[in-house]
Amino acid sequence: MEKRALNYEGKAKTLYTTDDPDLLIQYFKDDATAFNAKKRGTIEQKGIVNNRMSEIFFTLLEREGVRTHFVKRLSDREMLVRRLEIVPVETVVRNLVAGSLAKRLGREEGGDLPRPIVEYYYKSDSLDDPMILEDHAIAFGFATEAELATIRAMALKINDVLRRFLDARGILLVDAKFEFGRYKGEILLGDEICPDTCRFWDKATREKLDKDRFRRDLGNVEGAYREMMERVSH
Repeated sequence: MEKRALNYEGKAKTLYTTDDPDLLIQYFKDDATAFNAKKRGTIEQKGIVNNRMSEIFFTLLEREGVRTHFVKRLSDREMLVRRLEIVPVETVVRNLVAGSLAKRLGREEGGDLPRPIVEYYYKSDSLDDPMILEDHAIAFGFATEAELATIRAMALKINDVLRRFLDARGILLVDAKFEFGRYKGEILLGDEICPDTCRFWDKATREKLDKDRFRRDLGNVEGAYREMMERVSH
């Protein structure tokens, strides 16, 4: 597989074209951002951890019947992925109260939810990714009603699969952000699944094992990422 021109550079990943127009090479960086890039830093070997962890999760989901953009991991920092037309709607599934949900509603972090909550955010750095309703996404042409129904069903299935997998390893999946895209008439899961895009807490101690350690200056960020990698690898 020949790596060619730069296709897109984001805050955490870079995409390159290949000699196959349907495939891209996704490179994982160590750059860390929070609060829509208002806070910046570096988490050593984050790219390596996120690449490997995403491979594990994508492979798990494919076995469970969830179609993803993942083809194969190429190296420590690169994976081969299908070229998606990204739907500009980020889908967040919440299992416990945390982050912006706690802030918006004045709730204590860690509170149980009777069922997962699905939220949508318009993917726009310049607008700080505002929260939207399904009606907004349809009215502004971000996605069709049928696509949103598929995305919601996929997000809930992904959440269920990941929760069961992580629970067996002593990890709570507090919430997770998913991105989806169109590929030859089908909706596929894209992006990555890792401590950058999910909140992971130790089931017994509620210790944070995700990017909140960077966001909130809690220290031992690299250690938390490594611990997550070790747990999901077994």
